[in-house]
Amino acid sequence: MVWLRLVTSALVLVAIARPQLRGRSRDDWLVAAGFALSLGIMNWAIYQSFARIPLGIAVTIEFVGPLTLAVVGSRRARDLLWVGLAAVGVLLLGLEPADLSVAGVAFALLAGAAWAAYILLSASTGRRWPGLDGLAVASVLATVLMTVPAVLAGGSTLLDPRVLVIGALVGLLSSVVPYSCEMVALRSLAPSVFGILMSLEPAAAALAAIVVLHELLSPLQWLAVACVVVASGGATRSRPLHSEPAPD
Repeated sequence: MVWLRLVTSALVLVAIARPQLRGRSRDDWLVAAGFALSLGIMNWAIYQSFARIPLGIAVTIEFVGPLTLAVVGSRRARDLLWVGLAAVGVLLLGLEPADLSVAGVAFALLAGAAWAAYILLSASTGRRWPGLDGLAVASVLATVLMTVPAVLAGGSTLLDPRVLVIGALVGLLSSVVPYSCEMVALRSLAPSVFGILMSLEPAAAALAAIVVLHELLSPLQWLAVACVVVASGGATRSRPLHSEPAPD
């Protein structure tokens, strides 16, 4: 599934962006390669975690990465207040009893570290590459990185039309659209503020459980959702946007 997401992302973004590869510096390519590595590891690790522990708990643990980034990037007491409120929401989401495996938690933490790296490298890639060129290149590189493991794990299943269609849809909805929007957002948002805004993801995962898995939120989980929503809104309102010109 991770490979199918990346393939879909690579094909669509290359077709849309038609990245210009000539004249790129060595540093441009190193940043794009690092971005690709973080992209591949982030997706692979969180799916490994999903296979072992509940989705909501995995995403909650994964958020440790962006939250750490937000803490490191905070400079004022007010910033730390929003970070703390987001952290409270994440902790509340993680208080529900669940059977957790060490491997599942470890993969979620790895995904969180890759997520933090993804935020920083996405911002750097967006500054160095025009439009969606950098994201398209990184998606191609990440696809190449995951091809051999995907073939070994999936085999002939990767040629199943139903699997291909589902993979393409998931790729469009969870890779092409959000990654493109995030790269554009990181051209005007500080990574620390972006990291706090990502606190909406654990809440979104909990809400998705209602729709997809028919799991009702407990009062404690609703309180957690309120914490992360308020923290995200407060972080955005209290921090000025930093505006950097996009590459020509």
